[in-house]
Amino acid sequence: MEISIIIICLILAAFFSGMEIAFTSANKIYLEIEKKQDDFLSRILTKLTENPSKFIAAMLIGNNVALVIYGFFMGDLILGWMAYFGLIFSDWWNILIQTLLATFVVLLTSEFFPKVFFQIYANSLIKILALPAYLFYRLFYYISTFFIWIADFVLSKFFKTEGNQIHLFSRIELGNYITEQMSTVEEDEEVDSEIQIFQNALEFSNVKARDIMTPRTEIVDIDLFDTVDDLRALFIETGYSKIIISQNSLDDIVGYVHSFDLFKKPATIKSVLMTVEFVPETILIKDVLNLLIKKRKNVAVVLDEYGGTSGIITIEDIVEELFGEIEDEHDLDEELIEEEIGEGKYLFSTRLDVEYLNETYKLMIPEEDSYGTLGGFIVNHTKEIPQKGDKIVIDKFHFFIEEASNKKIELVKLTIKE
Repeated sequence: MEISIIIICLILAAFFSGMEIAFTSANKIYLEIEKKQDDFLSRILTKLTENPSKFIAAMLIGNNVALVIYGFFMGDLILGWMAYFGLIFSDWWNILIQTLLATFVVLLTSEFFPKVFFQIYANSLIKILALPAYLFYRLFYYISTFFIWIADFVLSKFFKTEGNQIHLFSRIELGNYITEQMSTVEEDEEVDSEIQIFQNALEFSNVKARDIMTPRTEIVDIDLFDTVDDLRALFIETGYSKIIISQNSLDDIVGYVHSFDLFKKPATIKSVLMTVEFVPETILIKDVLNLLIKKRKNVAVVLDEYGGTSGIITIEDIVEELFGEIEDEHDLDEELIEEEIGEGKYLFSTRLDVEYLNETYKLMIPEEDSYGTLGGFIVNHTKEIPQKGDKIVIDKFHFFIEEASNKKIELVKLTIKE
């Protein structure tokens, strides 16, 4: 009889402590969606979550009641076993042995493992065990209400703060839920555009200017004192709608010219020049967007830590980060190469992000703030632009430069050697 009561108490303690951690760990967006299903389980979940503080308090009360009963019977059982085996010591030693053994058993069976298990499968278990949890919630409802009233009274009188606050879901939980749902989509399935935009919007606030800028090596510019005919020819050659205007070098950008302004038949480039804003590499693109809108400008020059030109960013670049690629008649279909050509061997365009390659191919390439792309990783190590045919070894990463110019690396073959 004693052993049965002890086992029941351990199961109940595991249940109460597990439901407590499951309730706090479960994705709140997931629970909100489940509550909208209009069935018996959804109504139970609604009642459980309408007052989070009372539910947590009910689980704590249930856990303490179970542990008190467990401690009472477990102490007698351990003492009986000690007497049976002739292990009788002084009262203090008996109490110490009872405490250590009882604590070890309860921590192992009703605290540590249940909490780990309930935390991992929080979303599923809070649904499966919602009904018994609700029964205990109602059983301890008035007791938990009394203790919460005492806690609120102490907080308001002595600490001048409000208790019993409602726990709302956060932006992080929303992002985690969408990421979980996206991870279940097969590679060949097309993700709904609204969901993709939603995910982009959640990540939008953490993207920096250097992550989406057009790098310095790809900027097409013309000198301020060149002729309008030269500018017109460059527009025709590139097909771009905007051309950056510099003075002597790209580190001294003075503005840009839009192709439409050529219809005004300007005498000089300076007469149709539009100014740009200057921003650091580390600025968030949401702040760049606010700045450009406020100043009514379209282009910002991204500066490195030494004040040199690192790249340029336009409102179109920022909007594309949120809504996806915006194609016009002048856009070129540049495909970045990423191909696994053998076991531990890959062919990569150097414009690919290191973070993307690590997530997709599990390469474990070191990630630092000083670079973002694979080409940046190589140049950061070599301190110079490698040439075609060069072999670069960085720890276990062996690179062979397949294509390169005097300004940048284009294509590399990567071999992983442990």
